[in-house]
Amino acid sequence: MMLSALPDVLVIGLGPAGSMAAATAAHAGLDVLAIERKQQGGQPVQCAEFIPNMVARDFGDLDPVAAQPVARMLSFVEQDPADIKENFPGAMIDRALFDATLAERAESAGADCRFASAVRSIAEDGSITLADGTRIRPRVLIGADGPRSRPGQAIGAANTEFVETRQITAQLLEAHDGTDIFLSAEIEGGYGWLFPRAGVANIGLGLRPEARHRLKPLLESLHKKLADEGRVGREIICTTGGPIPVGGPVQPLGLLGETAVLLAGDAAGLTNPVTGAGISSAVQSGALAGTAAAEWLGGDEAALQDYADELEDLFGASLRRALKRRRGVLAAYQGGGKPGPADLRHGWVGYPEYWAA
Repeated sequence: MMLSALPDVLVIGLGPAGSMAAATAAHAGLDVLAIERKQQGGQPVQCAEFIPNMVARDFGDLDPVAAQPVARMLSFVEQDPADIKENFPGAMIDRALFDATLAERAESAGADCRFASAVRSIAEDGSITLADGTRIRPRVLIGADGPRSRPGQAIGAANTEFVETRQITAQLLEAHDGTDIFLSAEIEGGYGWLFPRAGVANIGLGLRPEARHRLKPLLESLHKKLADEGRVGREIICTTGGPIPVGGPVQPLGLLGETAVLLAGDAAGLTNPVTGAGISSAVQSGALAGTAAAEWLGGDEAALQDYADELEDLFGASLRRALKRRRGVLAAYQGGGKPGPADLRHGWVGYPEYWAA
């Protein structure tokens, strides 16, 4: 199959970043094709489903996709009692519904959104071949296809540092309005979590790839501990997981022939290297990428660099701090050592030490 007309913009990935990019570019009057290799947006769910309240600024009313509010964060360091951070507002969302809603908005704006459509290859001249043989050469290519982005690889801006994650969902046996964070030297380069979601709990763990063989047993141990405490059920409802980029931002723009390439969300390395949070930055960067595409195609030659500069202004300082804190904790493992409780607190956002100069 061949397209009868080439799109102004091709968006690869219909998660939050891709759908926002597609909707924004289509609202600007551009011909937008957006593709997603999965059968449905947001499924299978590969995130803990927590978002800060600030996302409502870009998404709009969160009530239709919110499962329950979150008011505080509880951080458990090794076996110590929880350190509680009050006034930590956010919401647990139905991530599949969240992604589907954003994709529907992109379609309503005029974008041609196609699921179960994968990329076979990206050529140096900017032409893209899809799995069904369709060849496309867009004027702008937006990579919003996750941590191992094909457009990112094509322009030499691939993420190189990851944590491996695994998450289960179990019944939540007692009401809870906080996010629980479990910090331990045994969880190398990551942390464990329990996020409540309207009667169920997302229980997960992430650690650096070198220790991935410990991912399953460590998560089983955390699940057993929570079940023994009577907080969650022992039956596992579902399991998911995947890589999260933790190396900080990559160069978010490039050229393939005459095709401009922009990266957004995880593809641009905008996930927080400490927390793994990425929905908020995905929503914001996706909208900015769609705007940059429209402005560049409208004749603004500075629009692409302006996009990169805007990402730096919005996320650069916080991501650099997080990367520094992450690497500080990892340094404690050198020579066979391990981070102590003070190191773990210094490396986590819930403590004043993290924010100190």
